[in-house]
Amino acid sequence: MKAALATLALLLPLQCVAAEPTVAPEPPGLWSGPMVSDTPATLQGAQVIDVAGLLRLMPHRPLLIDVGPADRRPDGLPASTVWRPVHRTIPGAHWFPGAGRADLPPAQVEALLQRIGTLTQGQREAPVVVFCKPRCWGSWNAAKRLVQAGYSGVHWFPQGVHGWQEQHETAAVDAESGWNDAPATPP
Repeated sequence: MKAALATLALLLPLQCVAAEPTVAPEPPGLWSGPMVSDTPATLQGAQVIDVAGLLRLMPHRPLLIDVGPADRRPDGLPASTVWRPVHRTIPGAHWFPGAGRADLPPAQVEALLQRIGTLTQGQREAPVVVFCKPRCWGSWNAAKRLVQAGYSGVHWFPQGVHGWQEQHETAAVDAESGWNDAPATPP
């Protein structure tokens, strides 16, 4: 019995440590692994913010970019049935479902950058906040794309919609006009 209690006493601290989230190292380019997994604590060239940081930024009217994926059309739903899932996000955000995938076709990357350019009125130093959900590489990748494209006011909000909605309201939003997150089919 004494040995069992001693073993249990040794294992309990390990269980607590294992439950803590781990931090992934920052990759040199876009992440092409699983989209939901541990993410870095940093993003070189961007500022990482939390809910309090986002609230401090809000008076400056940042461009809010949600890259969370769209719900998939249910299997068996007749093609004639209109499928329009509801996506809830931070009020005022622009939704680009799936824009953080590493494998976006070049034309789709260009369309994203052109739309962001329009929304920022060509001001690459304008504050832009990119988010999705916690442990989402999509928001990290999308923010990284903006940094690589020369945007200097990029903020990555890794807590995403979930962190926001713990204290604040969300709003329903439609995907940006013409934006499609379906994977490209090979020619």
